[in-house]
Amino acid sequence: MSQTLSDVVSLLHTWYPPSTADSWDAVGLVLGDPEAPVRKVLFAVDPTEEVAKEAAEWGADLLVVHHPLFLTPVTSFAATTPKGRTAAALAKAGCALLTAHTNADQAVDGVSEAMARALGLSDLTPLIPAPAGPLDRLTVYVPGDAAAPVRAAMAEAGAGSIGHYDHCSFQSSGEGRFRPLEGADPAIGTVGTLEVVPEERIEVVLPRSRRTAVVRAMLAAHPYEQPAYDVVEVADAGLAETGTGRRGVVEPTTLGAFAEAVAAALPETAGGVRVAGELDREVKRVAVCGGAGDFLLDRLAGSDVDVYVTSDLRHHRAAEFVEAGGPALIDVAHWAAEWTWLPVVSGKLQAALGDTVETRVSAIRTDPWTARI
Repeated sequence: MSQTLSDVVSLLHTWYPPSTADSWDAVGLVLGDPEAPVRKVLFAVDPTEEVAKEAAEWGADLLVVHHPLFLTPVTSFAATTPKGRTAAALAKAGCALLTAHTNADQAVDGVSEAMARALGLSDLTPLIPAPAGPLDRLTVYVPGDAAAPVRAAMAEAGAGSIGHYDHCSFQSSGEGRFRPLEGADPAIGTVGTLEVVPEERIEVVLPRSRRTAVVRAMLAAHPYEQPAYDVVEVADAGLAETGTGRRGVVEPTTLGAFAEAVAAALPETAGGVRVAGELDREVKRVAVCGGAGDFLLDRLAGSDVDVYVTSDLRHHRAAEFVEAGGPALIDVAHWAAEWTWLPVVSGKLQAALGDTVETRVSAIRTDPWTARI
């Protein structure tokens, strides 16, 4: 069965949701007809004119890149500009363009995780776990024969979804006590008489955005005139598998030997690998961040990490970090660090779609530095 562009984009967006991208970013489908068939998908870091020509010559139906073609607003993308020539080459070849940038950085099987695994790290956790969506817990007390319809109504309104499960709830039995007063219209009992009723306690979690809808659904399904219930906001436990950067461990080694392993694991670039720290320093705990990662230096200062691997470290920030006794630093080419994601997402798409789609990773080195003298 052939795949459409819409099918492939939906799958990629499931793994790398655009909603998780930074607010300043420009991600998602840039060019292409959602109903067009997709048989060949090319992956690259940068949407350069040379990469666009490779996509056209190979007959790609979709080019997936990490860096946006248009990160800032433009008033024209005529073929008189480099970006315009890239767009024109893709359009002429009937090749769509999709960007997965900061939404791919934090994800499971994303850029930082792919980089960490390429460098041999295990026991991976995010350096900064992504915040979970705000959750509530709703507890309500119902008579036994009303428990099932109340649970169902709350589930239909959006409560009780946990991971790959829905209709999740907890229920326990007890006794409810109440006395209807003048003006009440009790479903159970009589005015002025203290009642003891077997009741069920039902607890569900729900997205905070669904709070009003779930409470209204519960009230509509509940037989009592005035049900007893409470809503509590749930704290984020900080255990998300997604997030900024990754930390993990390697077999104990030295900084020098680990730097050699980093250089061997990444595609070769003119800039190579730079190291700040004593080469005989022991290394076991490693932090990484794909792309420019000096924004994490303050968080890593004083941590138990032995070395931090990232790109685009600036002179003063790096010098002050090392002088303060922080972890050693390894600075690698931005393009090389992020290139490690391409084989991962290419293989992921191939495994999901089988022989209906052919995938390929671009061999073009789009690192801007071409020589070291």
